[in-house]
Amino acid sequence: MTPGRDRGTRRGVAWRTDRGSVTAELALSIPVLVLLLLAGLTAVGAVVTKLQCVDAAREAARAAARGASGEQAGRSAAPDGAAISVRADGDDVHATVTARVPLLVRELPAVTVTCTAVAAREPGGAP
Repeated sequence: MTPGRDRGTRRGVAWRTDRGSVTAELALSIPVLVLLLLAGLTAVGAVVTKLQCVDAAREAARAAARGASGEQAGRSAAPDGAAISVRADGDDVHATVTARVPLLVRELPAVTVTCTAVAAREPGGAP
């Protein structure tokens, strides 16, 4: 051990100075924290988009079951750029909404969510 690097001894063990170790640890941990923050925010965005798609599909199915335009009703609750399809199947109406999850990092692959709702056709509603 060099005389300039020792801080002292404690029970016979020499201490070395740890100058700069906190800076190095912080420099390594900040990118990890930023990555975790981006992943968390993207997950929250995916949940919000999923909830909007569920609401839009439900509104589209209800409106189509009453005889109104299901796509128009679903468009009011759907996220921007969502694809809405409504089809009649016997006594039921099926509405499907598909939307892309907005990502914070453009280099990541696109994530889409799809929600489907079914409603019974009401008596007296348009075919």
